Amino acid sequence: MTEAEDAACRWGGVILRPLRLRENAVYEISLGGRRAALRLHRRGYQSAEAIRSELWWCAELARLGLPVPAAVPLPEGGSLAVLSGGRMASVVEWVEGVPLGEAGVPLGGTVADQAQQHHALGQLLARVHKATDGLSLPGWFTRPRWDHDGLVGDAPFWGRFWEHPALTATEAGVLADARAWLASQLAGQSGDLGLIHADVLRENILVNDHSLSLIDFDDSGFGYRIYDLGTVLSQNLYEPGYADIRAALCEGYGLSDAGQVDAFTLARTLASVGWSAPRLPPGDPVHASHIARALMFARRCLA
Repeated sequence: MTEAEDAACRWGGVILRPLRLRENAVYEISLGGRRAALRLHRRGYQSAEAIRSELWWCAELARLGLPVPAAVPLPEGGSLAVLSGGRMASVVEWVEGVPLGEAGVPLGGTVADQAQQHHALGQLLARVHKATDGLSLPGWFTRPRWDHDGLVGDAPFWGRFWEHPALTATEAGVLADARAWLASQLAGQSGDLGLIHADVLRENILVNDHSLSLIDFDDSGFGYRIYDLGTVLSQNLYEPGYADIRAALCEGYGLSDAGQVDAFTLARTLASVGWSAPRLPPGDPVHASHIARALMFARRCLA
């Protein structure tokens, strides 16, 4: 029996098909004819308490009517199973829709369509953040930090991006300068901090007719709220309609000064360089694309 089959059995389900076999392995399963998503959590990334915290948050958001997947409890209670090999598994409700897009692939639709979708996305993120502010977190709640130290400290949550082994000395210098610039920008931030999704990528935004849903809160944590907007924009930097997408996203969110988002867009491009170093084999083309994007936007911010 595979890990996925073992996990599905814990919920009384059967595997239908794999959905994503990346950091978390995700499968579509059937629970007595009802579709659900099984997640096998990456070993060593989040603690059991942190995963339970994520599931608690999503359940509370779903209870308040937000379009996010709530956890499916185990038959004996609880929301997290520890498999025989030590890997942790959870199951969340199925969310209908198709991804907004795919990394590295031009966004579909007209610029007007793209702007409309991102305006709606900005509104959704504002709703998530506002609803979260009304919650009383349990004392055991714990999640990573996407604050100053988590982004530009000595040990950022996703790694020391300025030391990526594929960087030339010149490129490393640019990213070090970008880190210093970003640190100065964050030092002046007295803005909104709280729980954030922290990975609002196209693949984690599902479109169902004209409605949007958010999935995959695996990277969520405490951080700058505008970082969620910066993450969205980091995937759109090469889009011809970037200016319209940026303006629409910020307007939907209620951010009066769209210029505030640039520092957090840079933060995400830098974090992505740190993310790739320990996770991908040396020859993976994602290293080069993440580095090129970070250098491009860093130079724009430093100019």
